[in-house]
Amino acid sequence: MKVTPDNVREYIQQGLDCEHVEVEGDGRHFEAVIVSKEFDGKGKLQQQRLVFQILGGKMDVIHALSMKTFTPQQWAEQD
Repeated sequence: MKVTPDNVREYIQQGLDCEHVEVEGDGRHFEAVIVSKEFDGKGKLQQQRLVFQILGGKMDVIHALSMKTFTPQQWAEQD
């Protein structure tokens, strides 16, 4: 089964309360922008670990995911 950016976005949204999720990719390599209040009080590494934990075994078919994670406040401060 080929994984699409929409699939990856759905996987993330199923396990994480997100205000915003963007995913782009080619079926094996993906880039995501994720905004969630669940990132409040966590460093970038903890935020990314949380996403990888949510994706769990799906990383076998996703293969590679790079991401930018933001709290809602950080996202609002973006230019």
